[in-house]
Amino acid sequence: MKLLVFSALPLYLFGGFYRWLLVAGLLAQGVYLLLRGLKMGRLPLVGVHDTLVFMTASIVLFALPLWARLKEEGLLRWAAAVLLSVLSLLALLAEPRSGPLPPVLRTYWFELHVALSFFSYALFALAALLGLQFLLQGEAGAEKAQYRMALMGYLLFSLSMVAGGVWAFLAWGTYWLWTPKELWSSILWLYWSLYLHARLRLSPRASAALGTGGFAVAMFTYLGVGLLMKSSHTF
Repeated sequence: MKLLVFSALPLYLFGGFYRWLLVAGLLAQGVYLLLRGLKMGRLPLVGVHDTLVFMTASIVLFALPLWARLKEEGLLRWAAAVLLSVLSLLALLAEPRSGPLPPVLRTYWFELHVALSFFSYALFALAALLGLQFLLQGEAGAEKAQYRMALMGYLLFSLSMVAGGVWAFLAWGTYWLWTPKELWSSILWLYWSLYLHARLRLSPRASAALGTGGFAVAMFTYLGVGLLMKSSHTF
């Protein structure tokens, strides 16, 4: 099955030339996630490998409507192709985790929390790419699309934090544990709150730059915290 993930890498790598290659990469990863989920009897959302594949596929899924609306989508497509290739390579390098779930993860609240989190990460990634397109090309439509992607990502991330709180209460008897992951999730939420408010006050270029930088905060919250700090979110 991992061959499907491997096949998605060249599809994304050359997706800057043709949009249908990116769609083919999405289909390959979607089939992989489906087969893997059926094999394990659960959503494949545990570990770096699974979540990177899920996030990569989500980026393409949310990008499809954008490519149909933007006047100049070439830069967005090329930037997305580079990002998707990097994420797919990281997914290939990460070892899949196929063992049984720990007891604290055996709840729908955990699956909802993780799925919403990575949907929001995908939207934050697109917001960053759209901000980059606006900064380089000055297309007003890209800046407006960035705001829409950021707003949707912010709403989904807020819901993921609520679901995560319920999961934490069921697992440990408290809604908040002061772990590095929870602290950085709060920082990420505050960062995008700042962006949404700053867009009403700052110039379009300043707010676009702020939104572009938000993806770095999201990636550190996702990968940096897990790799560099010990947390209850490491399984």
